[in-house]
Amino acid sequence: MRRSLAFLAGALLIGALAAPAPAFADDGDGGFTIEDPRITESSGLAASHLHPGVYWTHNDSGDGPYIYAVDSRTGKTVATVTLSGIGRPRDAEAISIGPGNEIYVGDIGDNFGGRWPYVWIYRLPEPKVLKDQTIRATQYVVKYANGPRDAESLVVHPKTGRVYIIDKKEDGGHLYEGPARLSSTGTNVFRPIAAVDLWATDAAFSPDGRQLAVRGYFGGIAYAWNGGRITRQGRLDVPLQRQGESVTYSLDGSKLLYGSEGTDSPVQAESAPGESGAGGAASPSGRATPRAGSGGGSPLHANYKVGAVVLALGLVLVFGLKRLLGRKR
Repeated sequence: MRRSLAFLAGALLIGALAAPAPAFADDGDGGFTIEDPRITESSGLAASHLHPGVYWTHNDSGDGPYIYAVDSRTGKTVATVTLSGIGRPRDAEAISIGPGNEIYVGDIGDNFGGRWPYVWIYRLPEPKVLKDQTIRATQYVVKYANGPRDAESLVVHPKTGRVYIIDKKEDGGHLYEGPARLSSTGTNVFRPIAAVDLWATDAAFSPDGRQLAVRGYFGGIAYAWNGGRITRQGRLDVPLQRQGESVTYSLDGSKLLYGSEGTDSPVQAESAPGESGAGGAASPSGRATPRAGSGGGSPLHANYKVGAVVLALGLVLVFGLKRLLGRKR
């Protein structure tokens, strides 16, 4: 009986210490879960400029002209915006907010590997009041200079307002630059300007426009922007997710939030490159600097302090049991 109690106590103690501590963040930027049952294929993510702690998202193909404002403190949808003045979205894959609090939605997906001769971008003002409403959007026709392609990443530079797209290719794609100003009456041709070494599913500009974060299913890369002449800085600390589809900077630029498709999908936060102690910051080797994960981080992260305590307690428990059994003999 005494031996069983010792094993039980030890197991409970180790389990309690090894369990990850919950992350709390007053601003809601420490990660959250999207609870809206309508949002089953969250494919884009953008931090609101007017409502701190709120994130805009949308479904992939098969939904409608809707974007959703999710309160990261609760995970609940606080506003559904219906876009009017556009056709029915075909495969919305990305969302970004540019200067003047203008929201851009990229209807740029092409699961047929380049069947569509053109894709669309929708632009609308971010609403000042969060409530269910309909807002008229401007629709732009987009073509690529080198022919149709699949893409899931659209970003708007926070200073210039210029729109960029990264195509999605397993062996790496390219950064495409749009016209200085999009035209709602003609075709907007996007031209490749730089290679991207990733099977990209989303991207985001830092609030100051100096860095570009690009994510894929199994990793990510931090680039210095340099006016579009991007240079690789290091790897991003991307959490392991079921189907990683989205990324955005927090409003203050201190964190990167990564989203995934699925019902009750998690949005996980990691420190942004360049932040104090942040993973993904450039190092002389070009690799991300190691750190412990922040709220909602990758399950592959190790908490070395907890590990050391658990190991010590385990050794104490083993030696204690040996002494106990020796006495009984």
